[in-house]
Amino acid sequence: MKVGIYGQSNNEITIKYVNYLVELCLKNKVNIVFEDNFYQGYKMVHKDHVFETFSEYDDMDPDLSFFFTVGGDGTFLRSVTFIRDLNTPIIGINTGRLGFLATIQKEDIESTFYQLLENKFIIQNRSLLTVRTGDAMDDFNNLNFALNEITITRKNTASMIKVNANLDGEFLNTYWSDGLIISTPTGSTGYSLSCGGPIISPTSKNIVLTPIAPHSLAVRPLVIPEDTEIMLKIDSRADEVLLTLDSRMYTLKNNSTIEIRKCSFSIKTVQLHNQSFIKTLREKLLWGEDKRN
Repeated sequence: MKVGIYGQSNNEITIKYVNYLVELCLKNKVNIVFEDNFYQGYKMVHKDHVFETFSEYDDMDPDLSFFFTVGGDGTFLRSVTFIRDLNTPIIGINTGRLGFLATIQKEDIESTFYQLLENKFIIQNRSLLTVRTGDAMDDFNNLNFALNEITITRKNTASMIKVNANLDGEFLNTYWSDGLIISTPTGSTGYSLSCGGPIISPTSKNIVLTPIAPHSLAVRPLVIPEDTEIMLKIDSRADEVLLTLDSRMYTLKNNSTIEIRKCSFSIKTVQLHNQSFIKTLREKLLWGEDKRN
């Protein structure tokens, strides 16, 4: 058995719990491969062992049993750029804040580890979105996908931007707003939620269009099937707009046309037998904590 480990090297708390995870692996004869940048910080503190490393997708071992991310949801999202279509299950250990993706609490590392060894878990497939912008494809460096959301927002202007949206070739609406979020079910608890979008179960086969501060009160978030082809035409008073894929930001020229659709691959996440999306909602959003309950 072999596992990958990825985290943020400048975080002392992360390194502390990664070391605990490493000790569990060594004790149970589980091989480890580290993301190189993180390993450089880790080995400055822990020099007892030397581990194999990777630095990008092309270096990844396709036969990893699991890929551990130690940090918050941002760390989890960045790990997707390494995994992509390898079908390696990702497990998020939360040393950050809210943690909708990194659902394993740091205090539960040991119990989680042994549940994995005993196959006490199920695999969930999470859909991604992919984007094309014509001749700007090369600017994405093959990272033209997002697990949470694709967002178009204004840049270098306080004015609204205009986004003309077509679904499967049919005109939907012109969004006058600060921007537009195109979210997966996984991303529905992120930026989309803070802009008034609905919470969607991660295994639902949907996409959400959520406007950011729309000028019209009649404009509301819209849930559509995941196989819908979305075409957006951008019109801004500035020369450029921002396109964000999860936490990766790109600049597009004004009047760009953007095509968004379901990605050809999905990401596998691990759900332990004592976990569920509903339980996560209750814990993270404090549902059911009303004293009247």
